[in-house]
Parts: sequence; structure tokens; C-alpha cells
Amino acid sequence: MELIFATNNRNKVEEIQAVIGEKFRLRTLEGIGCYDDIPETGETFEENAGQKSLYLHERYGLDCFADDSGLEVAALGGKPGVHSARYSGSRDMEQNMDLLLRELGDNPDRRARFRTVISLRIRNKEYLFEGSVPGRIIYERTGSKGFGYDPLFIPEGYDRTFAEMELAEKTAISHRTIAVRKMADFLTTFVKRRVEPVTQPSEAAAIHGTKT
Repeated sequence: MELIFATNNRNKVEEIQAVIGEKFRLRTLEGIGCYDDIPETGETFEENAGQKSLYLHERYGLDCFADDSGLEVAALGGKPGVHSARYSGSRDMEQNMDLLLRELGDNPDRRARFRTVISLRIRNKEYLFEGSVPGRIIYERTGSKGFGYDPLFIPEGYDRTFAEMELAEKTAISHRTIAVRKMADFLTTFVKRRVEPVTQPSEAAAIHGTKT
């Protein structure tokens, strides 16, 4: 089964392909010739992911999915949240991390979580899948792997940042992996049935965070 992933971020594609294996073939925006500036004006991860998947589905008529992810820091009231990619007003992650560290300062409450929401559009319906991983923000960057805020984030139960982990280790526990596994399980069942899932919306919401 082929799915369009609403991104050109090769890091994301690599992470997700590693989770779903060969069951599903991913194509990027570039792969379908989409170079549009897709709107992301929502105030929640659900809204932003939904905007992107709807935009693609309406214009290309293809089964697709989009994600919105970010870092939520407890002491900052959940910021940077949906603004994670442009927290400092720039997409420069060094500037974003600098601002985050300045705002946290010496605050001993370093609790944070990475969170992902995926919006899947298939046969004119939307299904939402969520994943999160708790952890804490350290006081200075550590590690050179990964991307985004990875050098500042140590997942719960570990003593290393995401940026110190090899891809396979990070992928095994990441927020995106959790959401993608939920989506992959759903799609596997969906493809086997070859019909619209019979799960009622209330049941789907409880299992996957799904809406129609």
C-alpha cells in the first residue's frame, strides 16, 4: 500500500519507514510534485496535522497522512508545543534551543515530553493516532545525533539524550514510533478487511484517539 507522507523531512521519513518496514511504501511531498506551503495555523497538534492531511487529500485525492510533533515543557506551561519548530521566530534549532534554555534558567522542574499526533486520511475519513514519551530537559546540549531538541532531552528511564542514541535505539522508544505503530496496526487491519472499519467512533477514540 502506498501512502503520501506530508513532509520532505528525510529524518522523519527514515524513522517512520524503519517502523513500518516494507508493508507500506512512503512517498514524500517532493515525490508527488507538491511544493506548496501547506498551512499550519492550528493551536493544537491535532489541528495542524489535520490541516496538512486534508490539504493533500483534497488537492491530490490520495491516501495520505501528516504529523505534527513538538516538545512540551511543564515549567513553561507546555511551550514550545505547536511552535517548537519556530520557537525563537526562526527555524534555526540552535536559536530555538538557546531560547528554551534561557527561559528555563535554573528552574529545577525540568519535566518535559515529546508528543506526536498523526492525521491519516483514507477513503475520505480522518483517523488520529497519538504518541508521547516523557523525560526531562538537561542544562546543556549533549550528543550530535538526531535532530530538533534531541540534544536537550533525556527520556524517562535513560541517562542519555536522544542525540546520544543510535537511530534504532531512539526509534524503538520515540513518540513518533508509538503513534506510527498505532497507525500501522490500524492500516494492517484496514487492508485485510478491504472495507471501511466497522469500529464505532467512540470505540476508535478510546483505542487510537480516532475521529471521523
